[in-house]
Amino acid sequence: MEKTTEDVAEWMFQELRNAGVLYQTDAVNHIKSEFGDRFVYVNDKGHASIDKDVKKAFKKLHGGKAAWDRDAFYWGWTSAIVDPR
Repeated sequence: MEKTTEDVAEWMFQELRNAGVLYQTDAVNHIKSEFGDRFVYVNDKGHASIDKDVKKAFKKLHGGKAAWDRDAFYWGWTSAIVDPR
């Protein structure tokens, strides 16, 4: 069965939920190996990044309760309230 954008976003959400943070490098490496190259790309600055549709689906899952840290390249919770799913 072919993996979908939603499958990748759900994996990202579960990783964030379980660990409290999700580093982009770790996510990109896992996504490439487990879901395929079609969910990653090289951005304008030459860095591996996650497909924009995956990031949109991920944002829907966390409902704005996670934020991207531009300096450290990771997502983390913005509040102590974590979705219990």
